[in-house]
Amino acid sequence: MPSASPLATSSSSICSADCRPRPPSTTPSASSTAAAPPPSLADTLTPGSAGVASVTQIRLGLGANWRQFALLVAVNGFVGATIGLERSILSLLAEHDFGLVSRATILSFLISFGLAKAGANYLAGRLSDRVGRKPVLIAGWLFALPAPLLIIFAPSWEWVVAANVLLGGSQGLTWSTTVIMKIDLVGPARRGLAMGLNEAAGYAAAALAALTAGLLAAPYGPRPLPFLLGLILAAFGLLLSITAVRETRDHAAAEAAQHPPAETPRGDRPRSIFLRTTATDRDLSSATQAGLVNNLNDGVAWGLFPLHFAAAGLGIAQIGALAALYPAVWGLAQLATGWASDRLGRKWLITGGMWLQAIAIALTAAGRGVLPWAIAAVLLGLGTAMVYPTLLAAIGDVAHPAWRAQSVGVYRLWRDAGYAIGAIIAGFLADRLGLTPAIAATAALTAASGTLVAFRMHETRRLDNRA
Repeated sequence: MPSASPLATSSSSICSADCRPRPPSTTPSASSTAAAPPPSLADTLTPGSAGVASVTQIRLGLGANWRQFALLVAVNGFVGATIGLERSILSLLAEHDFGLVSRATILSFLISFGLAKAGANYLAGRLSDRVGRKPVLIAGWLFALPAPLLIIFAPSWEWVVAANVLLGGSQGLTWSTTVIMKIDLVGPARRGLAMGLNEAAGYAAAALAALTAGLLAAPYGPRPLPFLLGLILAAFGLLLSITAVRETRDHAAAEAAQHPPAETPRGDRPRSIFLRTTATDRDLSSATQAGLVNNLNDGVAWGLFPLHFAAAGLGIAQIGALAALYPAVWGLAQLATGWASDRLGRKWLITGGMWLQAIAIALTAAGRGVLPWAIAAVLLGLGTAMVYPTLLAAIGDVAHPAWRAQSVGVYRLWRDAGYAIGAIIAGFLADRLGLTPAIAATAALTAASGTLVAFRMHETRRLDNRA
């Protein structure tokens, strides 16, 4: 367990890619200190906190922390690959091995995955501040290890649903923590680039795993080979996290020393952060709803697109290639879009990305054949790449470092609840109206989400990291 956050109470400067003068700190009186509740990490991240050490040795920035940053990029590649294995074959496994017909029943794995990941995201933000980032990351990998075995030996679909509870919990803890740790390391100046690199690694690995799973499943069937690969990936991710990853909570403390004290009410902080991120802050809540709708349509792409392609006569190898193309473009394009959001701003990349996703999903619904679906996959990947790292960077812009990890957790809670909400809505519509109307309705909802961002959200890149 990491030591107390090393905040300076003097006026020492901190080496950062974006250094700013620190406000003068004040030392609490003895009476006020006695009356205050025991401090959480958010308390210790406030400049002027008593009993904390100097942070002059902490350096923020991508250049100063590139080795640990690169390691976390690799770790997130393993995180993405463990979930990518399911993207091309799990819906088909439901029909092939378990004889399921109902779309709502098939998508039940997404409901369990989304709800578990959403809850784990929230816990990751809270626990990262209380016990440190690294223990949460390791715990996430421990959840991942049994999931492939449950799917390999599953006698019924309920086992697959249970495996996705574990997998969702693992994804929430591991992916959230790698996001928080990278934000900790780079400081404010390169936040968009950092998120682009993080998400690029995760989704490029997911695409490669989806393609590999499809190629393995074509000659050998959906089980067991693709999921044995998943077990190996989880083991490597756990090993790297235990032996090489270092705690980054002190870097968040160093950045917090450059900011005014957090404005969140001391006695009601978790609830205030939840409400602020969910509804009351125009920028945080606009980003949150866009994240939810983004993953709602990603869930539809994951759960319904393979069934849509199979109904048109495509084989499992072709479906695997299409399933891999979308996250491959999504992953690689984020190397540019994350960087661009640091220079062009967040708002219109998010808005344009949501609208481009809507066009791509509508083309998937209306098109027939590999070529139009491949074009749609490329457009969907580009639209998602415009949105995904930029939303995380916007949350980082607005949230104070003292409660940023918790705000990221709340955002990711709602974002990944989109998988469950999308599965429920899409499964209901697909069973009653068919696959094509369910996909078309998703396109309309995505367009509406982008329009809401256009009218409600400010440009957060220019907020200068307000509290």
